[in-house]
Amino acid sequence: MKKQIEINLTPDKISFPSILQSEASRRLSVPSEKISAVIPLRRSIDARSKNVVFRFLVDVYINEKPDLSNRLIQYKPVSEKHKVIIVGFGPAGMYAALRLIELGIKPIVIERGKDVQSRRKDIRAIHQEQIVNPDSNYCFGEGGAGAYSDGKLYTRATKRGDVRKVLKILVQHGANPEILIDTHPHIGSNKLPKIVQQIRHTILSNGGEIHFNSRVTDFIIKDNLILGVRVNDNVEILSDAVILAAGHSARDIFYLLHKKGILIQPKAFALGVRIEHPQSLINEIQYHTKEKHPNLPAASYSLACNVNERGVYSFCMCPGGIIVPASTAQNEIVVNGMSVSRRDSPFANSGFVVEVTEKEFQQYEKDYPFSALQLQTEVEQRCFQLANNTQKAPAQKVTDFVEGKISSTLPKSSYIAGLTSAELHKELPSFVTRRIKIAFKIFDKEMKGYYSDEAILVAPESRTSSPIRVPRDRETYMHLQIENLFPCGEGAGYAGGIVSAAIDGENCANAVAAALKK
Repeated sequence: MKKQIEINLTPDKISFPSILQSEASRRLSVPSEKISAVIPLRRSIDARSKNVVFRFLVDVYINEKPDLSNRLIQYKPVSEKHKVIIVGFGPAGMYAALRLIELGIKPIVIERGKDVQSRRKDIRAIHQEQIVNPDSNYCFGEGGAGAYSDGKLYTRATKRGDVRKVLKILVQHGANPEILIDTHPHIGSNKLPKIVQQIRHTILSNGGEIHFNSRVTDFIIKDNLILGVRVNDNVEILSDAVILAAGHSARDIFYLLHKKGILIQPKAFALGVRIEHPQSLINEIQYHTKEKHPNLPAASYSLACNVNERGVYSFCMCPGGIIVPASTAQNEIVVNGMSVSRRDSPFANSGFVVEVTEKEFQQYEKDYPFSALQLQTEVEQRCFQLANNTQKAPAQKVTDFVEGKISSTLPKSSYIAGLTSAELHKELPSFVTRRIKIAFKIFDKEMKGYYSDEAILVAPESRTSSPIRVPRDRETYMHLQIENLFPCGEGAGYAGGIVSAAIDGENCANAVAAALKK
């Protein structure tokens, strides 16, 4: 017999492995020896009251053994009958490649950046030397932006595909199995590189190809049918189809598509800042005590409101994390957040962004279809100027931002590249600053103390999603004009985060397989 129940545990009980079985026995009035197993399905933290608890949803097996067989996906070597180019090796490209191998189709991955280990040197150069390699940075390279930005795996895109399969593939390649039960799972930037390497090994060992340091410089098209790509200006690679999974920062790809007469469109995104608090302050607000129990993780939060017909919300919240420079060109500043698996930094950071709609980028109509992209670019380049043409990002105390004055001093920050005091309340677009100021009052009611002299704003948080959409058919996933071109993932405007991008990669691979059968 199997029964499903919820068990609540206080933090002091969470360290005892046998506690779930004894609690299940008590709850069901069943002798412990008759319980064969208690299998956790979901784990979350409920901090709505002062008595914080862990909530477990579990399957309880009574006089019955559970099926614990590890159903790994069996990848087998592919044939050379069909070849599919995948442009980009972030989450969308990785999962597209893995799914193609499942389907017996050979993936040829074209990645402009370096392998995940070699990227470290270029990432370190941004922090320490203010040098941005346009092909190898926090956004570009093996693993994409996700490889060095925490590995947060929460998604609302549960209807688009099999979320659990996405997580199981990560576990199969070395991730902690606890991501299968956590409500807000994450891996950590220190763990992700090895997982990414294992995924690469799976692809290569089963007949796939991966080409690093390979920038797509042209699309080979004849009679509206894509035949392949040209790489680094002189190497042609031909295939039966192309999955375009280049990422939300691949601006050269957007311009190339437009140059080739391939339809692209401006898309709404979100723009704002990254806010950083002491993690101890967030813990105190969320857990209702200054003394956080050692078994509780660094506290997180999620905030959202509507201000003057625009959504204002926290984005990519990193408890126990650091702010990182995510620029992809030397003349811009972009910031993002990440954390390692332990989430033990003394700082908490989150995007704090405002929806950008067509109304806001109408002034760039002359730049169509790059209207939204132009707005994004101007903000990033202006922030670079405010930082005296360095990666020392412009920053301001939260209280000074609201009161409209420059910060004479700045609090300590996790941002290694350094900060420059700036009047963000004047320099960022007014439609952003007005709404952020109002949102602070709203958010401080939800989290008393969120509006704090200890908090700092670092600008800009601008790569929340792609400012370009590469349109595709809803059913076939194929571009509306170019046959056998499959726009995919965040860069094409169809995902937002690791899991949703991975799901879209799988969906595009399935669509390719269906098209090749015709």
